[in-house]
Order: sequence, then C-alpha cells, then structure tokens
Amino acid sequence: MDWHERLNSGEDMLCQQAVRIPLPDVEAERDLHENMMRIADAGERKSRLLDDPDVPLMEVYEDELNEMRRSFEYRLEQVAGEDYYDVATAYLDGERDDWIGALAAYYLECYYRLQERYTVDEQIFLLVILRYPDCFTVNLSFLTGDVSSDAVRYESSALSEADLSDRDQEQYYADSQYSQHKAAEYLRESVDRIRDAFPEPDSTPIEQRRHGGFVHLTGRRGPAFAEVLEALTPNPDRFDDEASTPGLVPEGPEARRAKQRLLIDAEVLI
Repeated sequence: MDWHERLNSGEDMLCQQAVRIPLPDVEAERDLHENMMRIADAGERKSRLLDDPDVPLMEVYEDELNEMRRSFEYRLEQVAGEDYYDVATAYLDGERDDWIGALAAYYLECYYRLQERYTVDEQIFLLVILRYPDCFTVNLSFLTGDVSSDAVRYESSALSEADLSDRDQEQYYADSQYSQHKAAEYLRESVDRIRDAFPEPDSTPIEQRRHGGFVHLTGRRGPAFAEVLEALTPNPDRFDDEASTPGLVPEGPEARRAKQRLLIDAEVLI
C-alpha cells in the first residue's frame, strides 16, 4: 500500500487539522520567533526574485516550493528522526497512536503535496499560524477552487499557451512584468505583518506577544498566480486546556473564516 492509499484508508484523519505546539518557556518562544523570521525572510527573497526581470517566474515558484519542502523535511526529522516515513505510516495503519506519529503523518502529507505542486498547477496552498497565550498552531491546507478578489494576481507570459501576434506578445510580456513588480511590492510591504505578529521575546513584554498571527495563500492556474499575506487575530480563549505536548487539533475558526473569505468554491484536499 502506497502513501496516499494509506492516507485514504485513515478516514481523512489529517483533513482540516492543525498542529498545536506548547510554548512552556522563553527558549521555546525564541525558537518560534526565529522560525517566523525565516518565513518573513523567505517572503522578502521571493519579492526580490519577482522584481528581477531576468528571473523567470517559474524559477521563483520552484525556489519557494524547494524552501517549503526543506522546511517540512527538517521538521519531519526533528519530530520523528530519519525513519519518519515508517513512523508516519505506522500511525495511519493504526499501529501507533501518539503525537509523534500524528505530527509525522501530517508533515509528511504536506511534504508530498508540495512535491505534487510541480505538476499539479491548479492547487491552492494556505498557511495559518496563530499565537495563543501558552502555545501556537500551524494549519496547512491544500485546496482546489478559485481565489477571491482580495488576492494580488500576477502572470508569466512564458507559461501562456495563447497564440498571439508579435505585437500582442510584447504587450503581454510587458503587462506580466508589471504584474510581477506589483506583486513584489505587495510582498515587501506585507512581510512585516509576520514580524509584528511574532516579536522578539527578549525585548517585548509578554502582554504584547501572547496573541498574533497571519494567513499566507498562494495559488497557480496556468500562467496566472495569486498571493495573499494578511494579519490574523486569534481568539485568546479558544483552548480551555493547557498545552503540554505537541499534537493535532481541529483547525480553528480563524482558519475557517479565512478560507471562506479568500476562496471561492473551494474543495479541501487536506
């Protein structure tokens, strides 16, 4: 039985789930802050690549996917060691029922979905990270459908299959470059929302770092791309129990509202 057959036989146990990670001390908060700064830095890198006319848009897209895949592979090894595939499949097969197996299965499914995005271009990736008083949640969703008008859209003339005249092709190229420039501008202005949501714990009072979050959406349909990066405010009273160990929890109302607002006719894959 391959990975996706195992996943389907697991009765969608990973669908519409989020990872909940405790924040028991300042060291854990430092680690969270550093991870969020890496995400912000990756957004700035993407904006620079988008703004470079010598870099094809497909290279920008593949660079982003590679960065996300490396991040998931790192988390898989951090959670379950080098045998993370065996740990994840044992969880889906019902041979183990612990948080390590659950997180390994969740991260591995996201890892494979990212690999598929090289060949499946009509798939939307949505990331929601929220900070609560004693923990944070990471909600990753892969969906099909369309993106609402709230998204910034940009195109690649090189990916278009339209049969255009030389004059129209030149105009399409110019319009595509301009759309990429505007998307780069949007990302540069938006990445500070990540930094604002997860400030440096050693220099920020605890009252100012107990709540915050963001949503990041990326999608592609043929030559057209869509992007959203916005701040989200979590409900501080969502959890009535203290986070003791990492684990899976149902996605929160913040993520559900973001999907309803940002997506049209969406179907959840995970």
